[in-house]
Amino acid sequence: MSAYVNLNGTLCPADAPVITLDNRAFHYGDGVFETMRIVRGKPCFLDAHHARLQEGLKALRIDLPKDLDREGLERQVLELVERNEMPNARCRLTVYRDSSGYFRPKQNDGTYAIELMAVPQDVYILNDRGFTVDLYPEMRKPVNQMAVHKTLNTQLYVMASLWCIDRHLDDCLLQNDRGNIIESSAGNLFIVSNGVLYTPSLEDGCLGGIMRMQVVNIALENGIKVYECSLNPQNLLGADEMFFTNAARGVQWVGAYRTKRYGHRMALRLQDLIVKKVLG
Repeated sequence: MSAYVNLNGTLCPADAPVITLDNRAFHYGDGVFETMRIVRGKPCFLDAHHARLQEGLKALRIDLPKDLDREGLERQVLELVERNEMPNARCRLTVYRDSSGYFRPKQNDGTYAIELMAVPQDVYILNDRGFTVDLYPEMRKPVNQMAVHKTLNTQLYVMASLWCIDRHLDDCLLQNDRGNIIESSAGNLFIVSNGVLYTPSLEDGCLGGIMRMQVVNIALENGIKVYECSLNPQNLLGADEMFFTNAARGVQWVGAYRTKRYGHRMALRLQDLIVKKVLG
C-alpha cells in the first residue's frame, strides 16, 4: 500500500482514518470504481477509463465531482504517483454518492478516493503457467442496465473467488441468468478458434472492460477477426485458446478447463501488442 491516498483532492496518510462510517460506499455500495494500471509513471488508457467512469456515474445518477474531469483525474493520479514514488502500480479510483438519506439519498453529489498498490513489473506480463478454471455453478449474474458497469456491488465476484479457493482453481467462469458464459471472476473472457477471436456481447451482461475494448481494437487493427456473441460450454471445449483480460494485468491465458487443454499463441501476441501500444 502507498504512503498517501487522495481523498477529494487532498493527499492524506494512507495509514490513518480518512472516511467516516456514514459513508454510502460502505453502507450501500453506492458508487463505481476504476482500476487503472500505472506503467513507468503514467496511467494507461486514461481516456477510456474516464469515459467509462462518466457512463457509470450517469447510470447511478451520481454527479461527477467538479475536479474529476479528464485533466483533473490525470493531474491527481500523477501527483499521487510522484508523492508515493510508485511508478508501477495498480491505481483504484472510487467515486460514491455523498449524501444522507438511507436508501433514498437526499442529494447526488459525488466524492472520491484514489489509492495506489505497487506491482513488481513495469509492463504487462503474460502468466508463465496457464490458469486452471471451471464453471461457477452457485450464482448467476442478472442481465440488466447495471451489469456492464463497474459498480461497488461486487459480491458475486467475491463469492466466485471464494469458490475457486476451496477448489484450488486459479479462476472461474461466470454465467448470466440465461445460462450464457460471460466473464471470469476477475476479467473479461475471450476464446480463439481457428485464429478468430470470440468474446461475449455486452448484451449478455458482461462487464464493459477497458482491456476488453483495447484487445478488440488492437486485434482488428492487426487483421485479426473478432466476433461478439453468446458463448456456451461447447464453445469452450471446441476452442484452441481461452484467455481473460483486465486493466490491471492485461491478458492472462487459461491452460485448462476441466479436461480441455489450451495453448496461448494468440494471447502472447496480443499481450505484446498491448505493451507496444502502452509504451508508444
